[in-house]
Order: sequence, then C-alpha cells, then structure tokens
Amino acid sequence: MVPALQPGTKQHRHIFGAYSWKTDRISWRCADWKNSQTFLEFVEYLLVECYPTGRIVLVMDNVSYHKSASVLAALSLFEHRLLVIWLPPYSPELNLIERYWKHLKELACVNKLHDSIEDVLASAEYMLTQQNDPTSIFRMSFSKLL
Repeated sequence: MVPALQPGTKQHRHIFGAYSWKTDRISWRCADWKNSQTFLEFVEYLLVECYPTGRIVLVMDNVSYHKSASVLAALSLFEHRLLVIWLPPYSPELNLIERYWKHLKELACVNKLHDSIEDVLASAEYMLTQQNDPTSIFRMSFSKLL
C-alpha cells in the first residue's frame, strides 16, 4: 500500500534533454532521479537510439552528476563519438537549452492546475512532442531564443 501524500509534499520528476542544431529537434528522457546513473542512461540513449553514427557535441554545465567519476570515465570511453564542451561555472545563460526549458515550463505548467505530478509530466511530454512537429503552433524556433 502506498502511503497517502500530505499537502505540500514535494514530488519530483526530471527531464534530461538535448537539442540538435542539425535536425532542429529535442531528444529527451524522463527520470525519477537526477544522478550519474540516469544521466549516463540518457547519454547512452543519445548514442544508441538518437544518433547511432557520427559525433555528438554535448554542452554541459558543472552540476555534480556531470562531473562524477563514473560519468567522466564513461565520457572518456566514448570520446571518439562525444565532444564535451564544459560551460564556465554559474553561467546557465550560455546554454541555449536553458531558455527552452523556461519556454517549456510556461507552456506546460503556467496557469494550469494539475492533479498529480504525472499530469505535469504528461503536459511537458506533450509539449516536447509538439516541439518536434514542424507544423505545431507550439513549436519554438531556437533562432528566436538567441
């Protein structure tokens, strides 16, 4: 039996995302936790399912799970496929996808009352799907984010 949540109990779901300049698409995966393991699962998803050939450029900030020993070891194993560009500390404004996350939050969450965290996640996933549809009215041009 799952214990009932009390009002004000925080619930979390996380979305890992990557933007491709070449295809103008966002690849994403949802996770219950943000840690080294789930981040590496996302990198594996990018390497195997999204971009099985060629090189990938990852622009990353300095969050602790990006710099853990296991992540750095895995990134070095795939250095023939991955070029990692580390942003300076405390500079999220340099990462274009951060602007997209703000846009996504506005579309999926602002002025909406969701019944559960799963509803919030479903709304975000719907908007992410719309981003990859060139005919969608919700599509955000990344050139407008510059």
